Parts: sequence; C-alpha cells; structure tokens
Amino acid sequence: MVQLLAGEKGSGKTKVLLEKANAAAGVSDGNIVFLDLDNSHMYELKNSVRLINVSDYSITTAEEFAGFVAGIISADHDLKEIYIDRLRKIAGEDFEKAAIKISALTEKYDIKCMASASVDSSTLCDDVKAMLI
Repeated sequence: MVQLLAGEKGSGKTKVLLEKANAAAGVSDGNIVFLDLDNSHMYELKNSVRLINVSDYSITTAEEFAGFVAGIISADHDLKEIYIDRLRKIAGEDFEKAAIKISALTEKYDIKCMASASVDSSTLCDDVKAMLI
C-alpha cells in the first residue's frame, strides 16, 4: 500500500521522505528507489538508494507514471521500498488514479511505498484519503 504525505508546499514532506529512505538504506535487505523530478537530492541520499529522475522519461499522465512504476517493479525482483517525491507534479492532476494503481501493485509484490504530494488532503477521494499518514 502507498502511504501518502499530503500538505502545503514547504511543509517538510520531502525532508521526511529523504529521512525515511536513508533510514531504510541502513536496514533493508533489498533495493530502495527514490523517484523525483530532478537530481537535486542526489547528495542527500545514501549511495545504496537509487535516485531516478522521472523527468528524463517524458511522463505526462497518471497512467504513464503508474506504468513506469510497474516497469521498475518488474525489472527489480529485489525491490523492497519505493519513495516518490512530488507525486502530484509527476503524475498530473489525475494523480489519485496513479496512487491507487501503484498501491495495488505494491501490495501485490509486497513493496513498501511512501509518496508526497502538495495537495489539500480534504480534496482527496476516499480511497486516497485512506493512504494518508
């Protein structure tokens, strides 16, 4: 299941994701991936966390992003955790659809997933509200 950090821009969501990813790097028995729109956090992540710059792959819709995550999962059988910064910006206005699809995938393959989105949590659909932490 996806755990979603929602809040206003500048509320510390990215910092929490970076801390969680780095903490997992020290104890996880599998691979960890951090998805973002740029490489700005490259030096803040431990070497064992793979940073993927999603903007390199011309992703513009929620469907494309969910497919992209599915591809990452299918290519790495040792994947244990995925961290997604700026989910709404990556997947577009229909990011809730991506969150629901990614949640189903991560549950199926027993992968922990945490994402952040700059959004008012009261505007989310019920399925996505259930992901809030």
